[in-house]
Amino acid sequence: MYQQDPNPTGSLFVSALLALLPLVVLLVLLGVFRWKAHWAGLSTLALSLAIAVIGYSMPVGLALNSAAYGAGQSVLVVLWITFNAIWIYNLTVHSGHFAVLRRAFSSISDDPRTQAIVIAFCFGALLEALAGGGGPVAICSVMLIALGVNPLKAATLSLVADTAPVAFGGMGNPITVLSSVTGLSADAYGAMAGRQVSILAVLVPFLLVFIVDGKRGLREAWPVALAAGLSFGITQFVVSNYISYRLCDIIAAIVSVGAVLVVTRLRRSAPVPVTVGGGGSADEPEQPDSRRDVATAFAPYAIIVAIFSLAQFDAVKALLAKATWVFQWPGLQVANASGKAVSTTYTFNIGGATGTLLLISGLLSLLVLRVSPVKALHIYGRTIRQFGWAILAILSVFALSYVMNLSGQIITLGVWLAGTGAFFAFLSPIVGWFGVTITGTDAGANALFGGLQTTAANQVGASPILFGASNSSGGVMAKMISPQNLAIGTAAVGLVGKEGDLFRRVFGWSLLLLLAMCVLSYLQSTPVLGWMVP
Repeated sequence: MYQQDPNPTGSLFVSALLALLPLVVLLVLLGVFRWKAHWAGLSTLALSLAIAVIGYSMPVGLALNSAAYGAGQSVLVVLWITFNAIWIYNLTVHSGHFAVLRRAFSSISDDPRTQAIVIAFCFGALLEALAGGGGPVAICSVMLIALGVNPLKAATLSLVADTAPVAFGGMGNPITVLSSVTGLSADAYGAMAGRQVSILAVLVPFLLVFIVDGKRGLREAWPVALAAGLSFGITQFVVSNYISYRLCDIIAAIVSVGAVLVVTRLRRSAPVPVTVGGGGSADEPEQPDSRRDVATAFAPYAIIVAIFSLAQFDAVKALLAKATWVFQWPGLQVANASGKAVSTTYTFNIGGATGTLLLISGLLSLLVLRVSPVKALHIYGRTIRQFGWAILAILSVFALSYVMNLSGQIITLGVWLAGTGAFFAFLSPIVGWFGVTITGTDAGANALFGGLQTTAANQVGASPILFGASNSSGGVMAKMISPQNLAIGTAAVGLVGKEGDLFRRVFGWSLLLLLAMCVLSYLQSTPVLGWMVP
């Protein structure tokens, strides 16, 4: 059994620099050299394998097996979800109902700034609440393109918008995972996260307006941005603290779009033309749609809501859980620094997996959209081909994350940062940011670092609930720069290979929001905002 050593060089600082190297190289390849995500992912994977073998004395076979284990984990966690989410979208395009859906969103407002908020922020939050896994980025991007937004800008808007709801995405899965790792109350974590990301939610619509139309957009569309962000943030806070953290994003998304509708109806000024870049069908003559057509266009997403809601009942959960196989990944035995075995089980929960629920929703949607099974199968094959090299990017980065985790590189970074004492309250969100950058999921970052955050909190005499929630809240800012999500975004808008360009557009926003979360987390560890900690 391989035993992890958080300090293989004898100097924790040097070991941390060694462990940090793959992450730095990955960001540089994407942001500076604009490499395609799959080449950047494969190159960084090779570097991480070399560090694991040479720097951490991990056996070559075990290091390669760790990579295979990580790639295998990505199949259900990302690919199965994303394929089925985009398949449903492609079904609506084939049936002609996506155009109806586009016109329905356009009827809310013909202002591109408002449309960006409604689709990327409100509708994207609803999708994140239900499924997550890259689906919101992919679906919202193509919706914005259909409204005339430039493809790269559409992907940028969708990535930036997919922040505030992520901590509670997938019916609160990141918080549930955090609780299971640390043994502390999920409700307490949910309440604390709600007192952090709800503040972030107020800011995000303003960023979207600025991305669409710069300073002029802020001057002219701030009432809509304020209504969307404030209503979402307040609802997210109230529901996560007093009702259920699992439901807060769903309710917040609905309340937010309602607030936008009210504000747009009250604002009767003529819309200002905004250039958002070509590439859509926004200039097509608009035809009035019947109520039946509109209902049919929204039906697939209503079915998704119904299926995911039904899946929350204990009896249905138990039924779906029967199609689950849990086994030890062959030949992969790893112990942490204290000698305790690290879990290397593979859970093939095909019955209750998010992707499976989306597949069921898609199959039911065939009846409503009147698409034949043969045509649906053809569209599914086309959907997989649409991703192309993006599949390799996702597999390689997941493999990278598991090599870094199982070899001990990730733990080295966490232990090094935890040694900063009381200042770790400022750095705590950065740990989660590192985790999501590598794993692509907030739940993955919580699984990696939840225990570390609890240990660090106990060492410095701080609240483990605060540090754990900060891990989750800080991690959401890395969703937009994670190579997996960059690959999903570019694949959805037909720009596979442009991940580097997309990374450069969102990296600054990621750092800005992360800095804001770091300051908030630090103040919440002091008497200044300590009253916010439950």
